[in-house]
Parts: sequence; structure tokens; C-alpha cells
Amino acid sequence: MNEFTVEPLKLQQLFLIQFDTGSTFSFQRSSENMVVLAASIVSKSGKVLVSRQFVDMSRIRIEGLLAAFPKLVGTGKQHTYIETENVRYVYQPMEALYLLLVTNKQSNILEDLTTLRLLSKLVPEYSYSLEEEDICQHAFELIFAFDEVISLGHKENVTIAQVKQYCEMESHEEKLHKLVMQSKINETKDVMKRKASEIDKSKIEKNRGDKGGFGPLQSMGSGKIENSFSDLSISSSGTGFGSGSGFGLSSDVDSFSTKSKGRPTSSATAPPKGLGMKLGKSQRTNQFLESLKAEGEVILEDVQPKLGVSQAAALPPSDPITLTVEEKLNVTLKQDGGISNFDVQGTLSLQILDKEDGHIQVQVQTGENQAILFKTHPNMNKELFANENILGLKDLNRPFPTGQAGGSEGVGLLRWRMQSNDESMVPLTINCWPSSSGNETYVSIEYEASSMFDLRNVVISVPLPALREAPSVRQIDGEWRYDSRNSFLEWSILLIDNSNRSGSMEFVVPQAESSAFFPISVRFTATDTFSDLKVTNIIPLKGGNPPKHSQRTQLITENYQVV
Repeated sequence: MNEFTVEPLKLQQLFLIQFDTGSTFSFQRSSENMVVLAASIVSKSGKVLVSRQFVDMSRIRIEGLLAAFPKLVGTGKQHTYIETENVRYVYQPMEALYLLLVTNKQSNILEDLTTLRLLSKLVPEYSYSLEEEDICQHAFELIFAFDEVISLGHKENVTIAQVKQYCEMESHEEKLHKLVMQSKINETKDVMKRKASEIDKSKIEKNRGDKGGFGPLQSMGSGKIENSFSDLSISSSGTGFGSGSGFGLSSDVDSFSTKSKGRPTSSATAPPKGLGMKLGKSQRTNQFLESLKAEGEVILEDVQPKLGVSQAAALPPSDPITLTVEEKLNVTLKQDGGISNFDVQGTLSLQILDKEDGHIQVQVQTGENQAILFKTHPNMNKELFANENILGLKDLNRPFPTGQAGGSEGVGLLRWRMQSNDESMVPLTINCWPSSSGNETYVSIEYEASSMFDLRNVVISVPLPALREAPSVRQIDGEWRYDSRNSFLEWSILLIDNSNRSGSMEFVVPQAESSAFFPISVRFTATDTFSDLKVTNIIPLKGGNPPKHSQRTQLITENYQVV
């Protein structure tokens, strides 16, 4: 078979013509003509969010082409393309981003504009907000969609609906396979439950035969609780097993249940001594799952063990009553000095574990800050708080609601707010000084902390222009970390107290505008508050000793920036 190759100038596809003689004529286009090199989404500051290359090119070259684009974009131009010596940029603004096609100069610009319009309609289908964070989150979906539109640098004849259908690629066989796998997993769980039930029954029968006095406990059906009660009976064996042993046993049971409501004892939190039932259950379960895995089946982990871990981690507070004082700080500082916003919002919340402790009143002591305005909950007695600083319900017969461990944060009793324009109230000020020298920009940042608070876990996040490598940090008081994906430099100080009320950091990056290093975000916590609110006493309304309580106080940043 004879084969001939012809290369016309503007042919965009490969045609094969088979003649009756058996000869094949192949018309193909040079790989350098009419090619889309890359499709990218970049921010207006030049940070690359998503980029898909359709020809063989090095990373250094594509990064150089995309880094040069923001410098070439001008304002007030009617056209949306830029030509350089080697490539052409065809772009479309999308809110704060640019959708960009990098092509060679031989490419058909009309076809490139058609491709760009199609891509601009596809991007909102996968990233609804058109913000940097959302684009990065759906980067892979966008790349797959770009691949369906452009193949080897050439536009495919597809519509938006077709692209979405190709990317979804729903498979009936895959759904059937998942259903079969899920049915196997459900069967496995049923077998596990049946085996566990059989082991529980055999354990109960064994305990019934060995310890006849434990009949009332058999209905509870839990090996862990039975073992705990067995430990109690052994420790109280001095009472004897006569006619009054049943009464003595019930009192032990009551005391055990009462203890379990409050602070967990060592016998309740530690693993019980008799774990024969649980070990047998786990061994049978593991053997069954291992046999399925050996056959090549994929076994999903059951959620019940994770629930046990989370419940163990979320232990109830050590005291029956917990009061939490929390203040959230919203501050906006100006980069040239001064303050544009300072707002503090605080709450006092109450968490009660036992319903019997709900009939109480809370006496508090407020600080000397006259700028703070307090506001009680609508169900509170406002006059009582105004006159005696006591927080109590209007209806004295109504108890405070109880909260479960790991549940809600508690019941809100009191709120307050403070706003100010006094810069001396700011707990942490940041000064940033960028200066250019040659092809480099030197950035000096310093912090000054007020003596009002000791700040913990301080993180100062400085935005950076698009960089090929991490910045060069010359000097720092603390530690630093470079987030290349989000283009941030994080400066961390574990604790700021009287020993380090001020500190500085200096780093060097390639030449950039001063505005590229703003806004600076700050995060920290503190154990003191502006209100200096303290709980002084818990007043029981039914008499008796006041229940034990604890107070937690924290100041956190909600939005703290230098703009």
C-alpha cells in the first residue's frame, strides 16, 4: 500500500481517503499551526488557579507565559486579545478572574473566540461563585470539562449539555456493582448482629447460673454493665448476702447510675475486666471480613466503632454546671495607621448536665469598662440583673434546660457589645513596609501587642504575588510556613506575653506592587476578655449547698485584618 502525506496551511483535521486502488492519501496538519497551547483561569493579580496544557511544553514555559499576562493587560481596550512575539493571549474577564487561552500566532482567532465563549459558559456550571477558593475546589472538574472541549489543541464540536454528560459518565454496570456490594455489606452486618446476640444470650445464661442474685440485671443485656455491677458487688461484699442483700444490691445499683450521670468514675471509663464477650465478637467479625477481603471484595468500615471513639472523646464536663464566657473580635486596621472598625461581641452561656441542678440563679461580676452594653435573654429577670447582677428566670418554678455532652454549646444568658475608635484598645497592631530594590521587593513586618492580654496561637497571614518558589525569609521572631496553593506566608507565634510584646519578620520576593501584600489576616486567642465578666456564685433556689461549677473564658478573632 502506497501512502502520501500532504500538509496544507489551514487544514485543522486529519482526513484519510481510501481509494479502490488500495492507496491511502493522508492529509495532516503540522502540530505547530492553529493550536491552543493552554486554557487557564488566573486572578487579576496574576495567580494561576487552573491551567490545562494541550501540547507538549515544559512547566517553566507555561508559568512564564501566564506570569507575563497580567503585565500585558491594559485598561480601556476594546479588544480582548494580546499578541506577543511568539504567542497570542485570548481572554475574557469573569468578575475578579480571567479566563485565558494561550495560542500560537497562526491560530484562527475566530475559532479561538468561539472556544473561549464555550469555556466561559462551562466554568459557572462547575464553580457557581466564581471565587478563587471555589475555582480551586472544583479544579479537576474544570480540567475534565476543558479536555472535552479542546483535544490536542483543537476545538471539538460539542455543546455544554454534551460536555456535562461526558463528564458525568453514569454507568448502569457501576450502579449494579455498588448495589451488589452494599447488599453483601448489609448481609455481613446482619450476621454480625446475630452472632453478637447469640453471644449476649449465652453470656447472660452463664451469669444467671453462676450468680443467681443478679436476676434483675439480666434484662439490661450488656456485658459491660454486668461486669461493672459485678465489680461493685465484689467491693461491697462486706454487706453479706442474707435477706437484705437484695436491698443492698439495689442501693449499689442506684449509686452507680447516679455516678454515671455526672463525673465518670475510673471503673466506668476504664475497659471492664471481663471482655470475653467483646473479644469473641471482634474475632468472629474480623475473620468474616478478612475472608471477604481475601476474595477481592472491598469492605466499607462500619460507623459504629467511630461513634464509640467520638463518644469517648466528647466526655461530659467535670463539673455539673459549666459557664462559658466568649468574646468575638472584629477589627479592621488601616495599613497607613489608624482604625476603621473595632467591634467586640460577647456571650455568657450555661450548660447543665443534671436536670435537678436547673433551679438556680447565676451571680456575676462585671468589669469597669463603661463602653460595654449588656443585654439579657428575654426570659431573664432584667430588673434582678440591673439591681443585683443576678441572672435568673422570670418564672422561678421553671428550671434551666439541660444540655447533653457533645451537644449544643449551652443556653445563652447574657450578651454584650462594644465598639470603639480608640486605637489603644486594639490588642495587636501590624505594620507592613514593602520596598523595591532592583528586581526584588523587601518586605518588613512588625507586630506590637498590648499589655492587656497574653495572646496565644498567633498566626499572621500575608498574601503574596504569584511565585515560582517560596520567599526568602531573612529574619523572623517565631516560625513561618509558605502556602504555595493559596499564595500565603503564615507567621506563627505560639505565645505573646511580657517577654515578646513586639517582634518582626523580613522576607524577599521578586518585584511586586505594595498592594499585593494586603489585606493581612490575623488569628489568635486569649484567656482574658474586654468585659472581664466573672461568675461569682451559683444560688440554688431549692436550698442546700450550691452545686459545683466551672467557668471557661476565651477571646477569639472572627475577622481581624489590616487593609
